[in-house]
Amino acid sequence: MSEADKAKALEATNWDFVELGASHMITGYDHLLFLFGVVFFLTKFSDIVKFVTAFTIGHSITLLFATLYHIQANYYLIDAVIALTVIYKAFDNLGGFKKYLNMTSPNLLLMVFVFGLIHGFGLSTRLQMLPLVEEGLVLKILSFNLGVELGQIAALAVMVGVLASWRKTQSFKNFSNAANVLLMSLGALLLLQQLHGYSHTSHPDDFGFSADSHLHEHEKMEIEKANLRPRSSHDSID
Repeated sequence: MSEADKAKALEATNWDFVELGASHMITGYDHLLFLFGVVFFLTKFSDIVKFVTAFTIGHSITLLFATLYHIQANYYLIDAVIALTVIYKAFDNLGGFKKYLNMTSPNLLLMVFVFGLIHGFGLSTRLQMLPLVEEGLVLKILSFNLGVELGQIAALAVMVGVLASWRKTQSFKNFSNAANVLLMSLGALLLLQQLHGYSHTSHPDDFGFSADSHLHEHEKMEIEKANLRPRSSHDSID
């Protein structure tokens, strides 16, 4: 991240942080894959609201407190754990606990809340990659979180609509298991990617190129992809 980019981030308005949060959620496929797994078999609107609310409360808690108190961890490891949440939900959707472990699956609402805490820590890590100043920090975090929620609502509207239409067809019964196998496979792929990235940063001499060249899939999102730039009249960024 260049000094010019950092300067632009320091001038960001609260609305810019709303946009950044929405952009991160809409393009954060690890978060979206987990949410897709959560709503896959939910048919009642009240159930969707209940589980999404549990997830939202969880990620809002860690996003706020981890950012406020500057709690960080290696982002590759955090994203690796997030990938595990995707694998877990797909495994649960496939009835894996009963089939392979001969046990009842853990309380889903509680697990969604716990996984929300993990996803929130990942969101906080992304946010803390920006040069945040203490003045107005709480409002910036809340603005970012508002953007995350708006992006989440938009993504869920599409997911729920597609799933509702698909359930009306015979192919849903035929391919629902295959869809969750694919979901688990994507989670495993994400896990391997993050572990590879972590191994590169922790053992850079084992690779033939510099760590700076090994870009994380979300790493540029906060500034370059969000296209933060100064506004002409308000010392803020677009």
